Amino acid sequence: MHASRGTQKRSAGLGLALLSAFAFGGSGVAAKPLIEAGLDPLHVVWLRVAGAALIMLPVAWRHRNLVRERPALLAGFGLFAVAGVQACYFAAISRIPVGVALLVEYLAPALVLGWVRFVQRRPVTRAAALGVVLAVGGLACVVEVWAGLSFDALGLLLALGAACCQVGYFVLSDHGGQEAKGRDGRESKGGDGGSVEPPPPLGVIAYGLIVGALVLTVVARPWGMDWSLLGGTAGMNGTGVPAWVLLGWIVLIATVLAYGTGVVSVRMLSPQVAGVVACLEAVIATVLAWVLLGEHLSAPQLIGGFVVLTGAFIAQSSAPKPPSGPVAAGAGAAAAAAESELSAGRASH
Repeated sequence: MHASRGTQKRSAGLGLALLSAFAFGGSGVAAKPLIEAGLDPLHVVWLRVAGAALIMLPVAWRHRNLVRERPALLAGFGLFAVAGVQACYFAAISRIPVGVALLVEYLAPALVLGWVRFVQRRPVTRAAALGVVLAVGGLACVVEVWAGLSFDALGLLLALGAACCQVGYFVLSDHGGQEAKGRDGRESKGGDGGSVEPPPPLGVIAYGLIVGALVLTVVARPWGMDWSLLGGTAGMNGTGVPAWVLLGWIVLIATVLAYGTGVVSVRMLSPQVAGVVACLEAVIATVLAWVLLGEHLSAPQLIGGFVVLTGAFIAQSSAPKPPSGPVAAGAGAAAAAAESELSAGRASH
């Protein structure tokens, strides 16, 4: 009976993880037509984050004690995992293909290992080093270095900036673990003798969206946006799609639903399994961009993309205290990573 329930739970968790990966993977495909229709990338990011923050306000109110207990965590999540990643990614896809931008972001696990080895001066395994080599080599194929970096250099730098924001998120997550866990790995005690409990991940996500929206309001200045564009249509590979439909997808599906299903799926699966499924986001985004936007990748790029994902998975699964999955472009694995880090007590980021 228990085995049957466990199997059903894992199956349901896998289904939710796949739904989350699909939802996150479609963010860039829905955002790019809006950008090409005339909306500034920062305005699209602001619409996405602000809209999701409004929907998550009830969750934020329920966990309002987090503002007092974990202000650094909320600020870090809002600045890096929300505002930083989203702004850099959406700016990148305005200049380079969606699949390429997302694959560049999957350098984040390799960059985390660089931080661990050269900044924290902690040893890394040979398998982790191999993952870094594979990720960098695969990226060389994705950007076609033999053609002299035929992609827009600024677009690649922006995608790399999104990866660096993920690194900041992961580093802060690991740093937070030192507060919730003792050096010997056992749960630490508070001053009153009670256990230090990790914060609820949905509450962190809700406040992260609110912080991200506030930051992006200052940066994007939405009062200068051409709001009339939202009442028009945006071209998706020659087909006109109402702009409000694309925006609704970005806010409701690619953000709220994606984060929610991601959090629940990691509760039902192990972080390792969730991390593997999270890697499918890049595949889903590339396929959707191919079908819906007509962004075709060459055979070497597809092979390189597979190598990048393989290297990223090896790197993140072999690092000391590894994050469970990258915070992908639409913050794709952010929900999975946040949930696994927070539930493990390593999440003051």
